[in-house]
Amino acid sequence: MASTFIPLLNLPTQTAIKATLIPHFFVLKSCHRSSLPLLSSKPAKSVTVRMSYNPTPATDRLISAVAYTLPFFNSLQYGRLLFTQYPVLGLAFEPILPILGLYRSIPHSSFIAFFALYLGVVRNPNFNRYVRFNSMQAVTLDVLLAVPLLIQRILSPGPGGLGFQIMVWGHNGLFLFSVLCFVYRLASCLLGRTPHLRLVADAAGRQI
Repeated sequence: MASTFIPLLNLPTQTAIKATLIPHFFVLKSCHRSSLPLLSSKPAKSVTVRMSYNPTPATDRLISAVAYTLPFFNSLQYGRLLFTQYPVLGLAFEPILPILGLYRSIPHSSFIAFFALYLGVVRNPNFNRYVRFNSMQAVTLDVLLAVPLLIQRILSPGPGGLGFQIMVWGHNGLFLFSVLCFVYRLASCLLGRTPHLRLVADAAGRQI
């Protein structure tokens, strides 16, 4: 190699031997240290990731939870047959009887609550989407719960027979469904989550 032919006459004996045996030793020793790449002693900059969490305000959760009492109160009429057959079930609803009595004491309370909720909350841009969507779900569900009563008045089943039995099953099923939905929606609103009922949520979302 070319680096082995470096003149070695004026070098010390040990250095000459090292240059002969290890050709690159002499070349590296003769290089200036500043020409070598220097490793930066500065630590790498740390990247801080910040996650923002915006919980639902307590007022929005409360308004949304109260909105679902409209279809719940109007669905209690479907439970009359169950309360007659199983009086023990009435004990579970005793805590809300004073509120229910006040609600029923107002003339046309269901219509007033319906339009107040729809015009005062759903169509009010001062409320955020969370409150308006839940209120629209409550309004939509209240409308759907009124359909079986209209069908019953049209068909008017007698006090006995198969038609009456179908009406009893339908009323009991609607009552249990409305109670379960109310508990689910109430718990979701108190936790700041958005309850979704498949058909009701789709209809409500198109109105917001």
